[in-house]
Formats: sequence, structure tokens, C-alpha cells
Amino acid sequence: MKVPKPTEASKSLFRAVVERIDGAEVKAMFGNLGGFVNGNMFCGLFGDDLGVRLDPDNRAALLAAGGSHFGPEERPMKEYVTVPAAWHDRDDPNLAEWLSIAFDHVAQFPSK
Repeated sequence: MKVPKPTEASKSLFRAVVERIDGAEVKAMFGNLGGFVNGNMFCGLFGDDLGVRLDPDNRAALLAAGGSHFGPEERPMKEYVTVPAAWHDRDDPNLAEWLSIAFDHVAQFPSK
């Protein structure tokens, strides 16, 4: 499996939107970037796709709103959903909301 690389524009935008979240940290992961809280990933890039880690109800809601499964097609990350491509608009209120929901969900996990 070849891991897609994000464009510099996607990486820059990812850093900008994740770093707005108090307590979030951006780390490099396999040529992509991840957003972490307490050592746990709550969002990440897979190529130019942004995925967020959600509870089952919110995963279903984001899929119904146009999201899709996140990660490699042959092995998607089951707790993550790709945010619709409109995420490239850093001021999209839906982006901030989904990132906040994912952050709050993962912040409840034990620290790593």
C-alpha cells in the first residue's frame, strides 16, 4: 500500500486549523500529519483528506453529511471519518465543529 502525501497547502491549512484548538498538538505521521490531545490522535491527514475520530453517533452523522471512510481504501480506519472536501476553507464553521467534537471525544481517553 502506498501512502498518499498531502500537498504543502493541505499541511499548512491543517496546522492552522488544528493549532487554533487549545491543547491540541500537531505531529508528523508516516509523511502525513496528525492532531493529538494527551498523546491520542483526534484528527489526521491522509493525503489531502482530513479525518476525524468520532463516537458511533457522530460518525453516522458525518457520513450522512457527505463524509466518507478515512484511510486506505483496502483498510480504512474504523473510528475515523473523512470531512467533506470543503474543509479546505479554514473558516468553514462545520470544520471547526467536527474538529471540536473529535477533540472533545478523544480528550476523554486515558493519556498516552
